[in-house]
Amino acid sequence: MKLRHVCSLASAVAITLGVTSTAAAPPAKSPAERIDDAAILANEKQGNDWLSYNLGYHEQRYSPLHQINRDTVGRLGLAWTYALDTERGVEASPIVVDGVMYVTGPWSVVHAVDARSGRRLWTYDPQVPRSYGAWACCDVVNRGVAVYKGRLFVGTLDGYLLALDAASGRLLWRVDTNLDRSKYKHTITGAPRVFADTVLIGHGGAELSALGYVSAYDAASGRLKWRWFSVPRRARAPFDDPSQAAAARTWDPSGAWTEVGGGGTIWDAIVYDPELQRVYLGVGNGLPWNREVRSPRDGDNLYVASIVALDARDGHYLWHYQPTPGDAWDYDAAEHLILADFQIDGRKRQVLLQANKNGFFFVIDRRDGRLLSAQNFVPVTWAKGYDQRGRPIEVEDARARLKPWETVPSAYGAHNWQPMSYNPDTGLVYIPAQGVPLAIAQDPDWKANRGIPGRPMSNLGWNLGYLLNTIAPQASAFGRLIAWDPVAQREAWHQDLGAPWNGGTLTTAGGLVFQGTADGRFVAYDARDGRQLWQTEVGSGVIAAPVTYAIDGEQYVALAVGWGGVFGLAQHATERLSPGRVYVYKLGGDAPAPAVRSIASFRRTTLVSGVSYRKEDVAEGGALYLANCLFCHGVPAVNNGGALPNLAYSDPQVLAHLPDLVLGDAYVPRGMPEFRDRLDKSQVEKIAAFVLNMAETASPH
Repeated sequence: MKLRHVCSLASAVAITLGVTSTAAAPPAKSPAERIDDAAILANEKQGNDWLSYNLGYHEQRYSPLHQINRDTVGRLGLAWTYALDTERGVEASPIVVDGVMYVTGPWSVVHAVDARSGRRLWTYDPQVPRSYGAWACCDVVNRGVAVYKGRLFVGTLDGYLLALDAASGRLLWRVDTNLDRSKYKHTITGAPRVFADTVLIGHGGAELSALGYVSAYDAASGRLKWRWFSVPRRARAPFDDPSQAAAARTWDPSGAWTEVGGGGTIWDAIVYDPELQRVYLGVGNGLPWNREVRSPRDGDNLYVASIVALDARDGHYLWHYQPTPGDAWDYDAAEHLILADFQIDGRKRQVLLQANKNGFFFVIDRRDGRLLSAQNFVPVTWAKGYDQRGRPIEVEDARARLKPWETVPSAYGAHNWQPMSYNPDTGLVYIPAQGVPLAIAQDPDWKANRGIPGRPMSNLGWNLGYLLNTIAPQASAFGRLIAWDPVAQREAWHQDLGAPWNGGTLTTAGGLVFQGTADGRFVAYDARDGRQLWQTEVGSGVIAAPVTYAIDGEQYVALAVGWGGVFGLAQHATERLSPGRVYVYKLGGDAPAPAVRSIASFRRTTLVSGVSYRKEDVAEGGALYLANCLFCHGVPAVNNGGALPNLAYSDPQVLAHLPDLVLGDAYVPRGMPEFRDRLDKSQVEKIAAFVLNMAETASPH
């Protein structure tokens, strides 16, 4: 572990156990010591702090602050910025407690910052092995921390849950959340949730070998309190609990899920309900994606792609609702969940809201899990709607086709992890919606845990069971901010944003909606009608969601900026690609903007040429590229590169010496997987031949 404690005192310091501290100073106390369940609930009403990932337990991302409003937002200016010292994706929402901001960057590094000035207080680097980036499906990101009773909790990319002292960053305890590291390489990218002296955390990894579960730990000691599994741990009895027995009846015991774990990871949405003493979990996709190989004799495959309610005290199962039974399209139900109270048909309802990856907006009774309504918020082609039982009405041959097909939404989702927000003043939910074209096809030669040329990322452990884009997708890519009426189940207004993969949203009592965009802007809209009221440019594309807070009667709006994530690794929508940074604004702010870096200033923008290669190696090199490189570097000369470069724009010397660089682990410190045991020199030369041929034959842009 490595801790850097930045201190302004001039006295001598003593270095002990990796902590830098002032020798004679008494232990510091953190404002976070006062944060408990009551404080988090109270702050939802007064809003001076931002105390959990989506503000409070109801996760509405609605701030009651209104100093910045429709009339004043035009006077917003930059108050300060803070460099996160990173070049990978930034997905965190900062936490703010009594003038201290806590924010995470890639590789799970934690920063404590003075929320008035941006002055660094301390940082904590958990020293995640860079080789672990191979197990992160969707960039080496982290969405943030939780604070509670003087402690700060963070999950690390390599699957540990840490408790730090919020005042100093000193490590208090560290637990390994992985059940079996020899079998499952679970990652953590989501923010923990904390309540009633309990910390909850799940995992990512349902493209690789993964077994879904959520774990509850004692906040003071790190002791495991309970654990609930979202898929069966085994195909046959004995089972851990009745919910496992019920799930097992919906899986084919002869399917490939028994070899790869089944998926169902709980990688983002975890919501605590203080009124009903429950937690709601958004459960991820099935593994492999293709149910034809995962569970050949069909079945709903509980509890993948489901919303599940557990008793918050002991974790026992209460109910579930499955938006996508027998998921075959990577339609996680892990997207943001919001708790709200509505009048529906003249009756007050306690509800859960979700804009699902599958393109439908769901309103669910959170007392019993009954579906109240579902309506598509973007065009969909896989289902016509939902029936009286709450099951989708799938179109004919939606999943079992002999020829390649394109499903809308694609696996990127109509709404992914980027948080939405709900404004009780307007009654609207503000959704970062999108479309990313993708075609899929059955893979008759697929084998579990086998690196097979032509199978997407299979040599990196991915288990999809599909071939991708063997035909050209016909849908158009788009990004859109949608204001959705969840009671009437219809769109109120929208703003077209051009490119997909835009940031999450924040809404306020000032009548505003804030969102960062993929093309590098931070924008404020009128929450009623979507009129753009203010915008500013930031140094890169935005994927994270903004927050707001107040200190000494002055309101601030903060946004963590840094392009990346699964789509942003390989493509960009702005020519600005600056290192990660927190931008903070206030009325009348006049801080100088930091220097902005263009892609052209550090990365080639002309296609590689002049390197010899063997034409006969191109076809095999293409199959190897698909199995090893595709999702990180995109299609050579077709995609434009994102947080990672498109290899067709490499320096000629890079491709001329690619075997030495790849097999010599030159890029492992930057997070590239180790390939020494995955590829040989001849295979890397063939990959280079494919890249060079793509650059040589590319159509002019």
